[in-house]
Amino acid sequence: MSEQQAHDGFTLPAIGLGTYRLNGVAGAEAVSAALRGGYRLVDSAFNYENEGAVGRGVRDSGVDRAEIIVTSKLPGRHHGFDAALRTIEESVYRTGLEAIDLYLIHWPNPVTDRYVEAWRALVEARERGLVGAIGVSNFLPEHLERIEAETGVRPVVNQIELHPFFPQEEALAYHRERGIVTEAWSPVGRGGEVQRHPAVQRIASAHGVSPVEAILAWHVARGAVPLPKSQDPGRQSENLAAAGIVLSADEVAAITALGRPDGRLNDQDPAVYEEF
Repeated sequence: MSEQQAHDGFTLPAIGLGTYRLNGVAGAEAVSAALRGGYRLVDSAFNYENEGAVGRGVRDSGVDRAEIIVTSKLPGRHHGFDAALRTIEESVYRTGLEAIDLYLIHWPNPVTDRYVEAWRALVEARERGLVGAIGVSNFLPEHLERIEAETGVRPVVNQIELHPFFPQEEALAYHRERGIVTEAWSPVGRGGEVQRHPAVQRIASAHGVSPVEAILAWHVARGAVPLPKSQDPGRQSENLAAAGIVLSADEVAAITALGRPDGRLNDQDPAVYEEF
């Protein structure tokens, strides 16, 4: 499985597991099953309220802890430096793990404008060993440039909305030039509309795979790390296997061409959107 490498050598596997709404016992079992099935990247967030389930799934999986990258994210309401550090400590305690491998700022919240302060807290948390690598989510180039200019520290990851209706070509290129790994949330869209598109159906049929697998293979071909969510072990396995599907350049271009000017799922433009 191909890996994506950041500017500092930090690497992520080609496909990870999204865990939004995977909570409690069922969530822990889903994470554990995914890890036993070969996943090595698990994505959570303080606001998902499932860091405990993720940690339990990691411990129950039997997989060597050193092989697993557990991710969580800082919520907007805790962007103040001291509050951010307490929240990161709480995230670690919730997981029941010694440290969290990758920690992100969930949204920049540029109107509130405390994301630089939050970034300084993530840098401090890394220096203290609370977290391994640090990155961001939903940051635009202006936000990325500002935090690096003010702290001298460049994120290793930017997790953004990315799917065939919103292919984010400029963001991908920008990240690639700077050694920032792009992760994709909602990688197959929601509601199935993307999966039903004739172009996706045709490409999936040509490879003898499902539309979801074809879309995930498209992400991998473009160098993005998709984070599909599933608690079904069979579907988890299919999603992970998509990393081995090789699409032609024309097939990748055909899926990218599905992009729309209004392609965002919920009109969450990081330039103005605030989430706490």
